[in-house]
Amino acid sequence: MEKIPMTAGGHAALEVELKQLKSVERPAIIRAIAEAREHGDLSENAEYHSAKEKQSFIEGRIKELEGILSLAEVIDPAKLSGTIKFGATVTLVDEDTDEEKTYQIVGEHEANIENGLLNIKSPIARALIGKEEGDSVEVRTPGGDRAYEVLKVAFI
Repeated sequence: MEKIPMTAGGHAALEVELKQLKSVERPAIIRAIAEAREHGDLSENAEYHSAKEKQSFIEGRIKELEGILSLAEVIDPAKLSGTIKFGATVTLVDEDTDEEKTYQIVGEHEANIENGLLNIKSPIARALIGKEEGDSVEVRTPGGDRAYEVLKVAFI
């Protein structure tokens, strides 16, 4: 199996989610299923079927998180330097709109564009890999071609 690159923060967030699912969500859904069973006929019991569906989702997510965490390779961006690579925090300026954006390039399981966490497999991240401050980057995005200039690269 291939290792999954991840920052320490992303790894910790997945561990917190896994602990929450195992220690809070799983016991709560087991209680809900037991309570729904007490209501009688299971074939027409919407509460029971809903609880079983939620249990299936929780168990699936637990297995998924355990698999991801078992393959995780935690990388500390503070120990890196040089050109843009995994873990880099990059400040870009859109050459058309002069809008500045800052992203950290992270693994796909911790990516969240609203929080500035850019999936390493995204078109922008792939275009940035290997670049350095002052470089211009052309990116083909679903919204059309964009041009960015790299203003700053940091490894925090």
